[in-house]
Amino acid sequence: MTFKPKKLPKHLAIIMDGNGRWAKRRGFPRNYGHKVGIFAVERTIEYCLKYGIKYLTLFAFSTENWKRNKEEIDGIFQLIRNYISENRDRFVYDSVKINYIGTLNPFPNDLVSILEDARRKTEKCDKLTITLALNYGGRDEILRAINKIIRDGRKEITSEIFESYLDTKNIPNPDMIVRTSGEYRISNFLLYQMAYSEFYFTKTYWPDFNERAFVKVLKAYQKRDRRYGGTR
Repeated sequence: MTFKPKKLPKHLAIIMDGNGRWAKRRGFPRNYGHKVGIFAVERTIEYCLKYGIKYLTLFAFSTENWKRNKEEIDGIFQLIRNYISENRDRFVYDSVKINYIGTLNPFPNDLVSILEDARRKTEKCDKLTITLALNYGGRDEILRAINKIIRDGRKEITSEIFESYLDTKNIPNPDMIVRTSGEYRISNFLLYQMAYSEFYFTKTYWPDFNERAFVKVLKAYQKRDRRYGGTR
């Protein structure tokens, strides 16, 4: 499939939804769906490298996900541990930079160490930047930014100054936000950054997200007319 490079999204953000329902429909526990969802993450990274997407943000664990049962949360944490540890050298080889938004403080210390180590070892990689949203919520991010601004004693701010306090200060705003599983809501994801993002909703559960589904996203984006409030 050939795309116009200038009309590809530079930054693709994905709400990876439907792992639990995918598993339940097949008679498996919810954590099995998360496990299979990791393969969808691997595939999506490959597609981004193949089609020249420079930034990929994945909503991996929200501030609201702490409401889930401990077994599921621990299972998600273990999957993240394994995936980052097993693929750290591969990220470097493929020149994939690992980045995080959210607050890692509540996570287990060993998991935080693994995540920070991957960030350090890939900081010079520049082919694709993967940002994992971990213990992330859009409202929480905005409130944390405001509190930092207050602590710094600023009396008046511009949009540029405010954005410099956000977790996403070093990455561009998302061009396209994708949500899988047939849900039509944003769920507290990138609330400030999405002001001019395009949206794409698919009924496909995240574990089934494959190249065909990815290409549909790119095709949909190429048909969008992004005017940013202006006219053509």
